[in-house]
Amino acid sequence: MKMTGNTILITGGGSGIGRGLAEAFHNLGNEVIIAGRRKEVLEFTATANPGMKFVVADVDSPNAVKVFAEKIAADFPALNVLLNNAGIMRPEDFAADIVDVSTAEAEITTNILGPIRLTAALLPLLKKQKESAVLMVTSGLAFTPLAGAPTYCATKAAMHSFSQSLRYQLRETSVQVLELAPPYVQTELGGASQASDPRAMPLAEYISETMSLLAAPPASGEILVKRVEPLRWSEKNGNFEQVFGMLATMH
Repeated sequence: MKMTGNTILITGGGSGIGRGLAEAFHNLGNEVIIAGRRKEVLEFTATANPGMKFVVADVDSPNAVKVFAEKIAADFPALNVLLNNAGIMRPEDFAADIVDVSTAEAEITTNILGPIRLTAALLPLLKKQKESAVLMVTSGLAFTPLAGAPTYCATKAAMHSFSQSLRYQLRETSVQVLELAPPYVQTELGGASQASDPRAMPLAEYISETMSLLAAPPASGEILVKRVEPLRWSEKNGNFEQVFGMLATMH
């Protein structure tokens, strides 16, 4: 994808990987709009990056997505990149006597329905642009899951599959479909301790390597930093059970 001259919408852009990517694209001179639920976080990030814009949005309902997409299309008619980054990750214990499925339902709504609905709503605008892209942030856990977060991993596997089909369906349009599958990165996705966990990849390193890969993406459309390859290719490498077991005892 082209790295400059874009108008980019990034969901979940106020913190973590979303913020890192927002700032990287902003520093290259792109027009960047970050979106999310927490106004104070978005405002803080936008203030720290003069010229960056933010929109408070909750894409958990079909109607909310429709209204949000209409606002974005009206305010930013040159929008040509959608980066679906918003997501939630919560631990689950299905071995417990009582399982609260509301956690799973929330993750499915935010991590699957949210990006699918928003992508569908903005595709008419993206198709009008000479060169455009949809970027999906999935996870290395889509390929080798973390047993303690089963629904989160399942949602990321679903979005990997969705990205593959979307890429094929849009192959004759101006819309490029790319998938970013991060490894374990120093963010607060899995809790505050993750941001300082020495086992996790430093966020700045992840962003730097990812931006380099985005400048010349592979034909597969998968943006894979070196640190995620053991997860991505565990089945191909014949060590899935070993990697799965190691992950299961990490947390």
